[in-house]
Amino acid sequence: MASLAVVVVVVMVVCAATAGVAAAGKFDDVVEPSWANDHVVYEGDLLKLRLDSSSGGGFASKSKFLYGKATADLKLVAGDSAGVVTAFYLSSGGDKHNEFDFEFLGNVTGEPYLVQTNLYIDGVGNREQRIDLWFDPTADFHTYAVLWNPSQVVFLVDDTPIRVYENKNATAVVKGHHRHAAAANATSNATSASVPPFPSPQPMSVYSSIWNADDWATQGGRVKTDWSHAPFVATFRDVRVEGCAWAANATDSDAGEVARCTGSSWGKEGRYWWKEKDMEELTVHQSHQLVWARAHHLVYDYCVDTDRFPVQPPECASR
Repeated sequence: MASLAVVVVVVMVVCAATAGVAAAGKFDDVVEPSWANDHVVYEGDLLKLRLDSSSGGGFASKSKFLYGKATADLKLVAGDSAGVVTAFYLSSGGDKHNEFDFEFLGNVTGEPYLVQTNLYIDGVGNREQRIDLWFDPTADFHTYAVLWNPSQVVFLVDDTPIRVYENKNATAVVKGHHRHAAAANATSNATSASVPPFPSPQPMSVYSSIWNADDWATQGGRVKTDWSHAPFVATFRDVRVEGCAWAANATDSDAGEVARCTGSSWGKEGRYWWKEKDMEELTVHQSHQLVWARAHHLVYDYCVDTDRFPVQPPECASR
């Protein structure tokens, strides 16, 4: 009986190890642990980020890209997740970095998650918007994505756009099969002083992390993390990056790579669909989806926060 028990234990250990290897292999081509590796757990076909009182954890993409789409199939921390933040975001490096953030703000049991999006442009953020979701993000996997090209940055939830940040540079070609002529003329005649900033072409990596942010995340920091519910676990079913892959030996300012990823329509990755004309703006259907999401689920918008911004940020003026 003793030998049988040993065999059973060995089989269980081997099976667990095999499951971990299978999951690691699934994600291996795309991401790798970036900090607190013991809190980045491969389990079956899933990747899990764990937070306990000692640490959170995170992962990063193995390569950088310039323009494209980053997508995560994610199930958020269930139950009392107050104080816990799970992030999925794109970021370049340096003090003048660009960054596009999904931050999922935990809440007390029964209260909805808030999803905060933010953009940093040349190192400057403070562009927060928050929505509540029209589903329970802890009950099943949902898809969160950022589409990024020279014309716009789009945040999507289950393919529904919840936020769009457009390139309104005066030198940009005015697009728009469904834009009003007056708006187009206003854009083309804008002076450099009034043109909103748009992210310069810097290669980005994809990141995710989970951490304790109970000083601000839930009800302005009034509700603290209850560590008796730890570990808090965010679960990924898939992470996908489709984009113009930055050469591994190139610097972040390599003009040749910028030209290749900005000007080409095909590359070693295949067709650069994210830069095609129909990706330069939302479709009519997507525009209706965005209006619906903002009308029914937007709970905070920096553009109308006059306490923080007595002078409206330039990107908010035409909305």
